[in-house]
Amino acid sequence: MASMFFSSLYPNALLLLLLLLFFSISYASTTNSKTVDVNTVCNSTLYANYCKSVLPSNGSLTLHEYTRISVKKSLSAAKQFLELVESYLKNQSSITTIAALEDCQIVADLNVDFLSESYLIINATDNLSSLLIVDVQTKLSTTITDQDTCLVSLNETASAESVKNALYPSLTNGTMLYSVSLSLFTDAWVTNTTVTTVISRRKLLQVVLDQVHVNETVVVNQDGSGNFTTISDAIAAAPNNTNSQDGYFKIHVVKGVYEEYISIAKTKKNIMIVGDGINQTVITGNRSVAGGSTTFNSATFAVLGQGFVGVNFTVRNTAGAISGQAVAVRNGADLSTFYLCSFEGYQDTLYEHSLRQFYRECDIYGTIDFIFGNAAVVFQSCNIYARLPRQGQSNIVTAQGRSDPNQSTGTSIQDCNIRASAELLLSSYTVLTYLGRPWKAYSRVVVMQSYLGSLIDPAGWLAWGSDNSTLSTLYYAEFSNTGPGSPTANRVNWPGYHVINATDAVKYTVSNFIAGDSWLPATGVPYKGGLFFD
Repeated sequence: MASMFFSSLYPNALLLLLLLLFFSISYASTTNSKTVDVNTVCNSTLYANYCKSVLPSNGSLTLHEYTRISVKKSLSAAKQFLELVESYLKNQSSITTIAALEDCQIVADLNVDFLSESYLIINATDNLSSLLIVDVQTKLSTTITDQDTCLVSLNETASAESVKNALYPSLTNGTMLYSVSLSLFTDAWVTNTTVTTVISRRKLLQVVLDQVHVNETVVVNQDGSGNFTTISDAIAAAPNNTNSQDGYFKIHVVKGVYEEYISIAKTKKNIMIVGDGINQTVITGNRSVAGGSTTFNSATFAVLGQGFVGVNFTVRNTAGAISGQAVAVRNGADLSTFYLCSFEGYQDTLYEHSLRQFYRECDIYGTIDFIFGNAAVVFQSCNIYARLPRQGQSNIVTAQGRSDPNQSTGTSIQDCNIRASAELLLSSYTVLTYLGRPWKAYSRVVVMQSYLGSLIDPAGWLAWGSDNSTLSTLYYAEFSNTGPGSPTANRVNWPGYHVINATDAVKYTVSNFIAGDSWLPATGVPYKGGLFFD
């Protein structure tokens, strides 16, 4: 629980530093105190020339020292970019341009937080606990994702062309700088840390939800008999910036259809929303790119607050297949969990945007790229249903957006069922369905121990248009799947596609890929830490 505990204490820098020193003594990683020249350091990054232009060229420093310099410069760049975005916002009259810039403002503001927190941690000591190393790597990975998100929103908005051109140099330089910081951190800390891989036959960890630490419970009921009549009002009443030790602010949403757009801000941490069941408590909206929204802002339900838990409800985007990108849930909350929930949409249903996430026994419906984003995420024992797209379109289950080889991100699908929905089964025309396609160059998806229905095309995976450059840099893998769509004999022959064994598959389990043992028990949600065995 160290990463959650420290995250709640960042405002108290002195106490944090003392705790860091204590934990570093207990869980010290191997340090490398050798000095190295800047050319050696930078040649291992994606942007070697840019790296050399921003790091000191005279003398030699340790890898830790170079990392601190790079992260500090990244923080300065993030603050400047946020100020630049806000200055453009003040002078805009176009509603659509304002919407795109507001997306950029949200993610730029988050980057300032992530880089501030990362710098505070790495500046305290060379020796970090394994949990803190994962915490920093997660945050630095997300800064790159956030840059990509801003650019996507600007690209989707025709009226924002001139603003995009003005912001593009800062966006590009920021992305390169954040990539350098992540690469240096990976070399300095991650590669010098021994990670224990769990292969044991783990039993299912079951924690009863009503035994979870809840600080306060409120009720939302549209008939006025509860504390609130809307979910948004209940969220607004939650305290700001609580830490995990304070317990959850639990919102019980009584059954009914709630036509609301839910937004859980970064300050609303450790909120638990519990409905009365799938298709009983329903949150619905219909924003879409075709309707004038950005993909980022089309979400019916958006969450940023760390430690969020959602249980027993349905979220829908009813814009339909004709409307293009239309998100039901956008999740950018670290250490977040959904359990026994349903997400319904067509294109881009579930935007698992960033940070660490877990989904257990959820139903996910969609058509094109309907599980997409760049979180480190595990879907476990979920039902994934391909729906009926527009005629002539194919279904693609995942579009994973890892754009940097050092990002600790990817999509792991374990013990799930991937099937055709009733409407697809009853359709009169042929629809090709694929497990995924590479949204970004280092796209990473692992499908393991899952049932794959006959809807899955024998090739399994699809290239992104005519761009074949990513087929050697992506990582797509399958392990021990069953069902008529699972045979791998006719799968794609890309360099980046693999049929893996248990030793490789275990790297993408809950315990290893998202360090779930350190934070999931507090949520009360059941999970399997390792591989499933009979």
